[in-house]
Amino acid sequence: MKQHLLHGIGVTEGVAIGTAVCVSNHIGDILQIPLAEDEVEKEIRRFGQAVEQTRSDIQGLRNRVETEISEEIARIFDAQCLFLNDPSFLSSVEDHIRDERVNAEWALKETMTEIQQRFDLIDSQHLRERSEDLRYACRYVVRHLRGLDLHHLSEVANDVVIVADDLSPSDAVRLGRENAAGFVIEHGSRTSHTTIIARSLNIPAVLGVHGAQALLTDQSEIRVVVDGSRGVVVVAPSEETLDGYREQKVALRQREKELQVESQLPVLSRDGVAVQVMANIDLPEEIEEAQRFDAAGIGLYRSEFLYIEKSPELPSEEEHLALYRQIVERMAPNPAIIRTYDLGGRKIAREVMETQGENPALGLRGIRLTMARQNIFKSQVRALLRATVFGDLWIMLPLVTILEEVHAFRAFAEEMMAELEAEGHAFRRDFRLGIMIEVPAAAMISDLLAKEVDFFSIGTNDLIQYALAVDRNNEHVANLYRPLHPGLLRLLRQVVASARAEGIEVSLCGEMAADPALTPILLGCGLRRLSVNPRQVPVIKHRIRSLTVGRLAEVVDVCCQLGTQAEIDAYLRQALEEEQETAVGPEGPSPG
Repeated sequence: MKQHLLHGIGVTEGVAIGTAVCVSNHIGDILQIPLAEDEVEKEIRRFGQAVEQTRSDIQGLRNRVETEISEEIARIFDAQCLFLNDPSFLSSVEDHIRDERVNAEWALKETMTEIQQRFDLIDSQHLRERSEDLRYACRYVVRHLRGLDLHHLSEVANDVVIVADDLSPSDAVRLGRENAAGFVIEHGSRTSHTTIIARSLNIPAVLGVHGAQALLTDQSEIRVVVDGSRGVVVVAPSEETLDGYREQKVALRQREKELQVESQLPVLSRDGVAVQVMANIDLPEEIEEAQRFDAAGIGLYRSEFLYIEKSPELPSEEEHLALYRQIVERMAPNPAIIRTYDLGGRKIAREVMETQGENPALGLRGIRLTMARQNIFKSQVRALLRATVFGDLWIMLPLVTILEEVHAFRAFAEEMMAELEAEGHAFRRDFRLGIMIEVPAAAMISDLLAKEVDFFSIGTNDLIQYALAVDRNNEHVANLYRPLHPGLLRLLRQVVASARAEGIEVSLCGEMAADPALTPILLGCGLRRLSVNPRQVPVIKHRIRSLTVGRLAEVVDVCCQLGTQAEIDAYLRQALEEEQETAVGPEGPSPG
């Protein structure tokens, strides 16, 4: 077989090399087998035993994950257990067996299909995706009914790359714990449970690789390279390609060790300008990496993850508090910035919306939703206030567009503080309140907003899309998604200037911050605080130390006057080459 390239979405950085092993979620054809009347009760007992075995398996896996990874990740398996403990679900299967006198496998399939059809009618995509939990649970029950056992990776001599049409959270944990080198998955998304587990286990993974299984199903001993950084899968790589990736793996390991050591040094540019590099996290488990690379705090914790994991239930105040306390205490004395829920668009659930209607990405989301559904978000705000006593917690509001939203939240927080005071709960009144600048209108009135809040955090992911009217996930207009658009650079400089004029902190937490090629531009815009995913912390620190910040404001001035992306790219390349030549000089690198 000749070398073949497949492309997808890289969701976990790194490189994996191994033998492809195909894993299918399909349980094969299920036949309808008629039963004699005296066989019905026996079949129901057989079904009950399979359910009990499945419950035991999933609960055992959940306990293992809670011990070895985290409670948050372990909760992923609770939804599967809910189905297996639901009397209405189980009785529906039993009714099919009795009424139709059919085998348990067929009755289970019929029940699963009926429930999935109801899921398909739900407006919330997130809740529709929870039907996967039902499918995973039913698949394991069928396996027990058939007496099938799962194979172990120890049966394969070489490192293994798992190739799957889809991968359940259970399989992702089990295979990851059996030392799978990488994942290649045909379906899934950046926010799927399997993606979250792959990141937690640091397994290189590429999703959305259509046709992978068809290419590999009937092949044996086929080597595969998973390049999670670039979203590329190399099937049957040549020796030359393998040698290149082996060298890359060695270089990556060595570079990470060097960067970890370097991360402990002060973050100063060549001309002595101090810059803080913080970490963006989705999971509390990522705090360990943030600490390892000496991040200057948590610049963004996306609190909607807790809701998404608990859906369709709502997290309790105590669950909120336990999580926020963990983050704040572990990052102390550095600050931890926790963003209130940015649920909206596809992330929204009907329990929060209280409606079946459409909710587009520009609809009821962020701070708008918080204030429209105060009864829902009350538990989060109370928990955030209570967590302020455990460290330096800053509260941040997403998608602010008008001053009234800040005023309304402050009034809401005052009500919550009055309640907490009356109940005897400890909290701090002097907490810092900030906002995300991710809407062009907010950037344009940043001078007014800066008088109302304690800090800004610029969310360039949304700001670029809204400013340029470009959905970066739409392949038809992806070429128009331009972080260096002069209009965006002018917005960034305006926001930074507004913050400085009022003496408040300003940081940038969008993907622009994680790109070392853009670091000079961000520093030239006046930013002195960046927040990136934990693994990029040492990379951005290293980049900052190579720059002379004093010259970069002039570079941005010129970029803001150029009309095309090509002109900006060419000028920036030339300016940075000159910067490096000046830094190195005829006698070698300058100190610092």
